[in-house]
Amino acid sequence: MIYGDKTTGVIVQGATGNQGAFHISLMNDYARSVGGRGVVAGVTPGKGGQSVHGVPVYDSVREAAENHDFATSVLFVPGFAAGDSIMEAASAGLELVVAITEGIPVHDTMKALAFAKMEGCCVIGPNCPGTLSPGELKLGIMPPQLAMRGHVGVISRSGTLTYEVVNELTRAGIGQSTIVGIGGDPVIGQTFIDVLERFEQDPETKAVVLIGEVGGNLEEEGAAATSLPIVGYVAGISAPPEKRMGHAGAIIEGGEGDAGSKIARLRSMDVPVAGKPSDIPALVRELL
Repeated sequence: MIYGDKTTGVIVQGATGNQGAFHISLMNDYARSVGGRGVVAGVTPGKGGQSVHGVPVYDSVREAAENHDFATSVLFVPGFAAGDSIMEAASAGLELVVAITEGIPVHDTMKALAFAKMEGCCVIGPNCPGTLSPGELKLGIMPPQLAMRGHVGVISRSGTLTYEVVNELTRAGIGQSTIVGIGGDPVIGQTFIDVLERFEQDPETKAVVLIGEVGGNLEEEGAAATSLPIVGYVAGISAPPEKRMGHAGAIIEGGEGDAGSKIARLRSMDVPVAGKPSDIPALVRELL
């Protein structure tokens, strides 16, 4: 468990919106099923005094902190206000913000991440599905019914592709320690390197599946910086240059960041790379 466990107290910023309210319900259903604490409070400015699925709502993170014990926030605030909300959480002393929101202006993200780093607050995302430690803690929107407890970490830039790979692992009887969606924007908080460093310190994690996509070189940087056994998969082998593919960060620019070159570089580091998601379990078994 690299970002918390059953004892972790969580708040949701943007608690009264449709997405925030919906996922408070799902996160707390999961927390109850595993005997965890789950979401203890919600925050929406101007909506203090309300409750969402039995969870009390406050006007600010600081006000919530005066009444509850928590160190983690899951963020469903609309894009135009999400940067400020990340900084509000960091300023209030939170250790972790999981920013699910997509469409945050890049400048706002850069400012918020820089501020959070100064305050010692870790940010996952934005534009991510969050994290899931099966049997322990769900932070975000991942479907826990696809996962099972085990010793393989999963890190991904893609949301739905993460679910497909986790499902393949589970069907093959390979459990997961923690699944982390780092987000598909050009600027994100936790990178492959950051998450792999945490996995290296985690006694539960014996190997890692690294799920990448076109654009940038975060996958190669991560693979080069860890001693853990890794299996790679890179989506977008047929992606055309200079065209954004799904995520804001998924674009091949100046001949850099295409899937073929990523796969070649990973293989040059002796990282086995799967041709399709269904090939991943067999490659993981070889490492274990």
